[in-house]
Amino acid sequence: MTTPAAPPPASSEVVVLGRGLDLPPGTPAYGQSLIDRDRLTNDASNRVEDVLADVAGVQQFRRSDSRSANPSAQGLTLRALGGNASSRALVLLDGVPQTDPFFGYIPFTAFSPERLGAVRITRGGGSGPFGAGAVAGTVELVSADRSDLPLVSGQASYGSYDSQQISGVVTPDIGRGFVSAFGRYERSDGFYTTPEDQRVAATARARFEDWSAGLRTVAPIGPDTELQATALAFRDNRTLRFAGADSSSEGEDASVRLVHRGAWQVDALAYLQARNFTNKVISATSFRLTLDQRNTPSTGYGGKIELRPPVGGDHVLRLGVDYRGADGELFEDAYNATSGAVTARRNAGGAQSTVGAFVEDDWTIGRLVLTGGGRVDRWTITNGFFAERSGAGVLTTDTRYRDRDGTIATGRLGALFHAVPGVDLRAAAYTGFRLPTLNELYRPFVVFPITTQANAGLGLEKLKGYEAGLDLSPVGGVTLGVTAFYNRLDDAIANVTVGANLRQRQNVDAVVARGVEVTGQVRHGAVSLQASYALNDSEVRAPGLAFNGFVPAQSPRHAASGTLAWAPRRGPSLSATLRYIGRQYEDDLQTDVLRAATVVDAVASLPVAPGVRLVGRAENLFDEEVVTRNAGGSIDLGTPRTFWIGVRFGR
Repeated sequence: MTTPAAPPPASSEVVVLGRGLDLPPGTPAYGQSLIDRDRLTNDASNRVEDVLADVAGVQQFRRSDSRSANPSAQGLTLRALGGNASSRALVLLDGVPQTDPFFGYIPFTAFSPERLGAVRITRGGGSGPFGAGAVAGTVELVSADRSDLPLVSGQASYGSYDSQQISGVVTPDIGRGFVSAFGRYERSDGFYTTPEDQRVAATARARFEDWSAGLRTVAPIGPDTELQATALAFRDNRTLRFAGADSSSEGEDASVRLVHRGAWQVDALAYLQARNFTNKVISATSFRLTLDQRNTPSTGYGGKIELRPPVGGDHVLRLGVDYRGADGELFEDAYNATSGAVTARRNAGGAQSTVGAFVEDDWTIGRLVLTGGGRVDRWTITNGFFAERSGAGVLTTDTRYRDRDGTIATGRLGALFHAVPGVDLRAAAYTGFRLPTLNELYRPFVVFPITTQANAGLGLEKLKGYEAGLDLSPVGGVTLGVTAFYNRLDDAIANVTVGANLRQRQNVDAVVARGVEVTGQVRHGAVSLQASYALNDSEVRAPGLAFNGFVPAQSPRHAASGTLAWAPRRGPSLSATLRYIGRQYEDDLQTDVLRAATVVDAVASLPVAPGVRLVGRAENLFDEEVVTRNAGGSIDLGTPRTFWIGVRFGR
């Protein structure tokens, strides 16, 4: 279930992810929520991105999940800071950044729920390791540990639209450590994202096929030292709206992590990511290929070294340095929608990096916990270029963009006061920043009929904010949290309308977001109820522009989620989840509306043999029509009513 994250003990104990679900020492003054393994593996869609929506205010750029969204639109943000497809939240898996090196989206199909143990979500600007990019918050995914994983576990399901899902995890002990091999495959003929009255002969279902496979090893190499190594490969293929409008994303990732638990504690890691993306754009009038983004190779790499010196039981002190680098380029061909002839061949790309030093400390003084941290980052944007040739191969454009660099300091401060048993008061203030992605800088794109231009001159987004909250635990099994916040995102990157069917990525003066977040949970025996609600009051500050004072695109005012579950230790179990997302606008000028939607999901399981359960799942049980895109009346829809039946074993 989703619960407020408990404050860490006042000690400097290193958390070993291979041997527990605990996360690195936290910052208890900041509003946090924890999603446990039971909730991750018992959602109707069996998809991580949908479970994240349990925390109201967490949203993707589009309302659709990774089955029917373009992969490059899977950015994650919080607190209604405005949508632009790149992730404004820092997403980590076992401490490794997961955003795509070129686009900045999150590869959700690579995160099989069966391999995860927990997720912690921290709203607000970030500091600490890899703080660059955490302008809206931080989402920390943690792999399942040995205690969660039997020797063999898995599941297989069949659903509507000839859909199949199959996954498995094999986890043998190797000496005092373990190896976990995991894999997942799914496919579907898909549903129609196009409303029935807008379908034509070329309209296609949202077919998809994806797989991921990986290996994770955890091995003690001394009495106080543990080595973790992970390798992952994944591929995702989708068709959206029209026949031939195919996209693909793929990746090969590797990381190694060393954790030492001696007096001077060490947490060190290094990672490497190789990614690619392709996309074909089909004309909505001629239904022929107009753009083939045929190759977008990119590489991400980095690491960190973190020290936790023995400074006494009242402090958790963290010191460290980290580095993140990315490079990539695109190759695309434009076609005449009538003749099919190539009209242009484009190649663009660049590189960027951040290297930072950070310090953070949690100091416990009786019932008061003070927390604070700071970072200094040196950033670079280099080797940017854009070249275009005619269909005949004649070079028509060859632009080299100037290299840029700079230094930026960010930080956060907070306080948590345990007023009386069951009553905690907290307050925090923070700053953060995000570099524009290579995609925003150099890659134009088309969602027919609208073209969005890149902008190589984009500056950094810079956030400052503060919040105050109250956490209550009046009786056992009952928790309630309330947080009020104010965030200002200066130089926010937005898709700005500059002409008919033409937009450009630009820095606008600011996006200001104010609001209130409420979370709660009740547990009594086998019955539990968890719920969250977010009220957002967001506006764009852009003096002199037409959308000054408007609500940012893709930013709902209201969002809510609740899950009621009955899960005894033995016997059948039932759960139902209701999610509501309020009205929002597709574009900066508030001309196209995405109306409010309420979706109900349900899951039921029945034991049929020792360690084996029959599982039934229903998505969008009442078949709510969820509008995910509205471009001048051209509509896309989200997942309709979908049923699944399957078997689960080993957990």
